[in-house]
Amino acid sequence: MNRLLSTKEDKMEKKLKLGVICDGISRDLEHSINVMNEFDLEYAELQYVDDKEVGDHSKAEIGDICRLLRDNGKPVSCLSRHIFAGMTIANKPGDDLHTRHMDALRRVIDMAKVVESPLVRIMTNKKEQILWGKNGAEKWNVAHGAWDKTLELIYPACEVARDADVTLVVETGNGTMVNSNWTARKLIDDLDAKDILKILWDPANNCWCHEEAYPSGYEIASDGYLGHIHIKDVQVDTPSAMLEVRPLGKGQLANQFEPIARALNEDGYDGVVSFESVFHPGNGNFEDGFRMCVNEFKRLFE
Repeated sequence: MNRLLSTKEDKMEKKLKLGVICDGISRDLEHSINVMNEFDLEYAELQYVDDKEVGDHSKAEIGDICRLLRDNGKPVSCLSRHIFAGMTIANKPGDDLHTRHMDALRRVIDMAKVVESPLVRIMTNKKEQILWGKNGAEKWNVAHGAWDKTLELIYPACEVARDADVTLVVETGNGTMVNSNWTARKLIDDLDAKDILKILWDPANNCWCHEEAYPSGYEIASDGYLGHIHIKDVQVDTPSAMLEVRPLGKGQLANQFEPIARALNEDGYDGVVSFESVFHPGNGNFEDGFRMCVNEFKRLFE
């Protein structure tokens, strides 16, 4: 075969799968799907549909969601409930709050089976700032035991997912114990859960802890750890505790997106790249923000 033709075919085979977190357009799923069709986005990530978070819908409502997605040819990439978000190291497995989150996880897993979502998102508990230290910091500055308590909170979720044969993805979040690819990978390794738990990489969230997206953040998440991706752009000012969401390509990740997309293609990433539409142009209308940014998203990652 002609090498040039082979290269072109390889590039076509490695085309990234693109989607959107639907409620970033609207909580009216039918409207969101119509907008997705307008911009030829295939994969639907579900977080809130109508007035409910995933895991809170009735069987009839899930059936309606399923039919709407199926009729429009929109496979689900991930069900993204805020499982474990808001918990602290004061919580313990089996307490009331942890039990409520575990019950919600089971409901989301049940929904994932119906809508054929390959992934279910979890978060982690609230961030303790300094987890490890040396040369004195280990005595005076470390939040002793905080990491081990986090492992205790997350471990039961891995067991439930393993029994259900559903893969979890842990998001690198703002203000959570896992707020970088480094901590996400450590969580997976410490739980010995690489078979059932992957990284949901949100490079914009990782800006808060100053983890470089590419190459270091990407390389940490490679080698079988990366399961799903959220894309948005931000400008962080950590000393002032200020976060600004910016139009895609206008924030501090502007020069990082193209090398990330190139690496994903070259490494054969088979997951979905999901556009997280959380920017608005000052009017509070997130669909306006989506429309301002979606073509740049497609230019970068298509």
